[in-house]
Amino acid sequence: MEVFDSPDSAREYVGSFRSRGQTVGFVPTMGALHEGHLSLVHSARSCDVAVASIFVNPTQFGPTEDLEKYPRTLDADLEKLRTAGVSAVFVPTKEQMYPDGFSTWVESPRIGETLEGICRPGHFRGVATVVLKLFQALPATHAYFGKKDYQQWRVIEAMARDLNVGTEIIGCETVREADGLALSSRNRYLSENDRERALLLSAALNQVEKSYVSGEARTEILQIQMRELLLGQQPTATNTLSDASGTVPRLDTLDYATIVSAEDLTPLTSIDRPVVALIAGSIGTTRLIDNRELQRI
Repeated sequence: MEVFDSPDSAREYVGSFRSRGQTVGFVPTMGALHEGHLSLVHSARSCDVAVASIFVNPTQFGPTEDLEKYPRTLDADLEKLRTAGVSAVFVPTKEQMYPDGFSTWVESPRIGETLEGICRPGHFRGVATVVLKLFQALPATHAYFGKKDYQQWRVIEAMARDLNVGTEIIGCETVREADGLALSSRNRYLSENDRERALLLSAALNQVEKSYVSGEARTEILQIQMRELLLGQQPTATNTLSDASGTVPRLDTLDYATIVSAEDLTPLTSIDRPVVALIAGSIGTTRLIDNRELQRI
């Protein structure tokens, strides 16, 4: 497995395959890899060659967010990628990505103006900018993003379309623990008790999907159900999340629990098209997100 820290070297490597008409699958990451990332690599290996990047992008973190404590496990990450069959990894420095005098930014497309765009001002500008720069260094035919970061996937999809990037953006399904917790690099911050509370996100998504399958299509009602469970205002049907004292757990903060169009994230009064339920909230200092595309089977 090749490891590059130079954008020019990475571009030359990918170009050697593209010039022969071969497909290149790209998985951008910030490291601290888990099975969710490796599932993206598995998808990327459907191409002739799979490449990845590891870069903790400072421009997508707000001033009060966890940039400094974000886990950095480069040696372990490289070994996981090597074992997973990645052919090359791009590991640039901050100075290579944002050299002195850097002043060019990619503004977020309209789909990034709501939800995370409100909760984390400037976040999607940082995401769009770094992803476009990564696409310049690794001009792959296909790029793979996890749907756990649903809005991010849609932002990148829109950016690539609007700017004629030429890389096909592919969203891959969320990978979960056996108990339903969505895999995230930030899960390692959770104590045992906090991890139990984190299961509220998947429990709320399960509940809203059950209600929708049973015939409820009014988004206001479905959103109220999610918020009540997440804020501890109603127990789950089986009380499996209650602690020994019978106390119903809750998130410490809830940024949103909403149902919107799956295509453009616009709000709906009633479900009459494909939709996604999105949740963001915090347990202690750990911010978690999760989502579910609702379907009637």
